[in-house]
Amino acid sequence: MTLSRRTLLAASLVPTLAQWPLAARAQAYPDRPIRLAVGYAPGTAPDVLARLFAIRLSELLKQQVVVDNKPGAGGQIAALTVVKAVPDGYTLLLGEVGSISIAPAAFGKLGYAPSRELTGISEVARVDFLLAVPANSPHRTVADFVKAARAQTGRLNFGTFGAGTSGHFGAELFGEAAGFQVEPVHYRTTGDAVTAILSGDVAAAFVSTALGNAQIKGGKMRALATTAPRRSPLLPEVPTMAESGYPKIDISSWFALMAPQGTPPAILDLLGAEAVKAVQPEDARARLVEAGFSIVGAGRADTDRMLREEAARWAAVVKASGFRGD
Repeated sequence: MTLSRRTLLAASLVPTLAQWPLAARAQAYPDRPIRLAVGYAPGTAPDVLARLFAIRLSELLKQQVVVDNKPGAGGQIAALTVVKAVPDGYTLLLGEVGSISIAPAAFGKLGYAPSRELTGISEVARVDFLLAVPANSPHRTVADFVKAARAQTGRLNFGTFGAGTSGHFGAELFGEAAGFQVEPVHYRTTGDAVTAILSGDVAAAFVSTALGNAQIKGGKMRALATTAPRRSPLLPEVPTMAESGYPKIDISSWFALMAPQGTPPAILDLLGAEAVKAVQPEDARARLVEAGFSIVGAGRADTDRMLREEAARWAAVVKASGFRGD
């Protein structure tokens, strides 16, 4: 059977015509509000970052960016929501290390595959952690804490803000490096973990600088060290874990703007460029630093590389710990 030139031409146009509506929408993007899902409750560090970032992004895109809090399961609920969304640029995720880099290795029945179903747009910022103890704890240095932990019979209760989170594996890494056994006590939210420290229900926890800063300055808990490579400008008196003898305790948490796989490249390019711009102004940087964040503002290529490296790094940590979430 011989096909006519007209038939061949018509057939060649079918994919183009099918793709035309999506291409047209990409050109008009954004023409309605954008939803930014974040996997933690209002008032938490990720929420603070999401709201500051959304304000700047709204100004640059000239369209409202609405923060959509979907707390629970260490950010996994928010990630799953975005994975299932239409890939048109109107549902985005403020992804973080726990639900994107750690969870795939820690949970066999996760329900989504970040490397296949999400695409990175821009690493926005990072937040470091503080080794925090109750205000009435007798320990004032990491050395004091480790000495007591080693002498204790049995495991040491260590609060975490969820199984499979960076705070959880940070505690496991610390115990292994320092030579004591950790009993992770998992709380549903970061706020619950902080309450446990304040009340003395746990011996310690790794909490974000963004969240712990006010509590520490208010005398409600004590910071023994920061996981940051250098001392925080918010708490300059608190030494680093490296200064305290534990340079390998690196559990900083990154936050990246992400979209469902299949989102048009033109939209991803636009969002990537504007996301980088959003954290450049001095006032925006000052507000984020004041809130406990380190600004990154990475482009798409650097963000993709970071995501690959972090997936491999945390997969090794999870495997070494023997943890399985299901």
